[in-house]
Amino acid sequence: MARGNQRDAAREKAAKKDKGKSKAANEQDANKGMSKEQRMARDAQIMREKQEAKKAAAEAAAAGGK
Repeated sequence: MARGNQRDAAREKAAKKDKGKSKAANEQDANKGMSKEQRMARDAQIMREKQEAKKAAAEAAAAGGK
């Protein structure tokens, strides 16, 4: 079977995909200058906003479906 450089191509693709994942959380651009507690508070606030938006969308769909 002539597979050629399939393994090498897959390795390069995986390396390209994983680029930047080796940085620690406090070294990533979005987290520069923030402590762990600040990041956790920010992320929790974002998740609360997403949950509220999803709940509102579900209520609107339920109200519109009746």
